[in-house]
Amino acid sequence: MSGLTTLAFLAVTAAGVSSSEMSDCSYLSLLTHLNLIQTNSPLSMMRPVKNWTTTTVVSLDMVLFGILEVDEMSQTVTTHVQTQMSWRNEFLNWNSSNFCGIKTLTVPRNMLWVPDVSIQEDASDTGSIQNSPLVTLTNDGLVSASGRQRLTTTCQFKLYLFPFDTQCCNITFGSMNYDAESMILRTINSEVALSSVSEQIMITQGEWELLNMTIIYYSFELKNVSENRLIYTVIIMRKPMLYVINLIVPLFYFVILDLASFFIRGEKLSFKVTVLLSISVLLLILQDMLPSTEAKLPLMASFCAWVFALVGLSILETMLIDFLLGLDGCCGNNAENAINNQEVEIQLEGNSHKEPSAAEERGQLGPVMKPSEVELLMLILEEVKVARIETGRHIKDDRKPGRYTRLVKIIDSVYFVLYFLNVVGYLLYLNMEWLGSYVSNKKE
Repeated sequence: MSGLTTLAFLAVTAAGVSSSEMSDCSYLSLLTHLNLIQTNSPLSMMRPVKNWTTTTVVSLDMVLFGILEVDEMSQTVTTHVQTQMSWRNEFLNWNSSNFCGIKTLTVPRNMLWVPDVSIQEDASDTGSIQNSPLVTLTNDGLVSASGRQRLTTTCQFKLYLFPFDTQCCNITFGSMNYDAESMILRTINSEVALSSVSEQIMITQGEWELLNMTIIYYSFELKNVSENRLIYTVIIMRKPMLYVINLIVPLFYFVILDLASFFIRGEKLSFKVTVLLSISVLLLILQDMLPSTEAKLPLMASFCAWVFALVGLSILETMLIDFLLGLDGCCGNNAENAINNQEVEIQLEGNSHKEPSAAEERGQLGPVMKPSEVELLMLILEEVKVARIETGRHIKDDRKPGRYTRLVKIIDSVYFVLYFLNVVGYLLYLNMEWLGSYVSNKKE
């Protein structure tokens, strides 16, 4: 009888214990224990510390899902980011063994205090923020909240090496209401781990490539109030191939065409003007890409201006050559006309001295000259004719067309050598500035 009584007592006790455990295994009992079933809870309004001098440490990790757009004109970068925040709530902890091993709990976000962390460079609208409506709570009081955002941030671009440039854009997290004594920002993972994760989960990059992310912890005092900031520096590098094909190669090709025009025999002015107009079109395209607020002129812009100036000087040199050749032709025609006039005059004089013999044949009266005098006179006329011909030759030598032609050849040769040396020197300089920085950034 006593054995049956003992078994009955054990059965009742086991049933009571099991029912007690079943009631404690529900999330409702845990929420009741944590006082989270009431509305307008003070837990959503105050910083969750038992002593107000305790500093709340907020850990914030950020990863990049994509680089959507980089606008050089407005100096903004649009990215797709995900943030993960965690902090400790000293009022929300429990013994997991009392609740069937429950270690995590999800509650609505608006029921708990959430750090008012904002981004200093944020230029996006509020509609792009997608915070999770729930937060995760662990048994030791650790609260975690996540969110995604199409983030548009301002960034001061350095476009000197465009299109082989590398940009460093800061994303600064900070609190608008809490100073460094109340809340400080830190990270959970290292910058190496966050950079690696961002590279692996990157969905889209466009014309940009993520190189690295660095993290800076920054504190300062403003009006006797200590402020704390967490700065993510995102280092991105442009993929230059499209700009090389659309801008650099055409400009280099125009320079080669202008150099080749020195070997053209004929009209060169119209050809050079066409090349200059083509370069002007590329300058207009470049103007729509780069901002006018850049303090230091980009190498791409200086390259375009340099090519434009070279072709412009080449046009002026062609005009000078055409002018000199025109002078050469004018002087040559005048010399030839003078020599022809002298030959005509000599011919006429020689004919006029033959008229007396013809008059004698016609029986006209006139002075009769001896044969010796006639021969002497004819000899004198021949000497005068030879002297005039020699004088005309000297005039022709002094004003022959080759004088300006030789000057044109000298000017053309000297300008071509200077042009070619200038092109080679400037291209070597661009190669050192552009490709040197691009290769070093790739290695890093």
